[in-house]
Amino acid sequence: QVQLVESGGGLVQAGGSLRLSCVASGSIASRWPMGWYRQAPGKQRELVASTASSSNTYYADSVKGRFTISRDNAKNTVTLDMNNLKPEDTGVYYCNVRIGTYNYWGKGTLVTVSS
Repeated sequence: QVQLVESGGGLVQAGGSLRLSCVASGSIASRWPMGWYRQAPGKQRELVASTASSSNTYYADSVKGRFTISRDNAKNTVTLDMNNLKPEDTGVYYCNVRIGTYNYWGKGTLVTVSS
């Protein structure tokens, strides 16, 4: 059983920055993708960024150049550095790890970007 705990959300003005962190319990193999999803009010959950290795990283077009995902396999952590935040980045951000066909989720952390 894998448990994921997120931290780092909050309220920030447009143009500001936040760092989200996620710690996974148990051993997470480096080949298993870890990433961040977000869900804005009234919208479906969407993938923001994910990484399985330094050469296998994905970013949604809407965050490219502003967000950076990093991973520490020794500490079972994944971090999302978010810069130049926009009001449309507002939402609940969920940490995710995919093991085979099964997805594990954290409880989410709220990010609110004011204009």
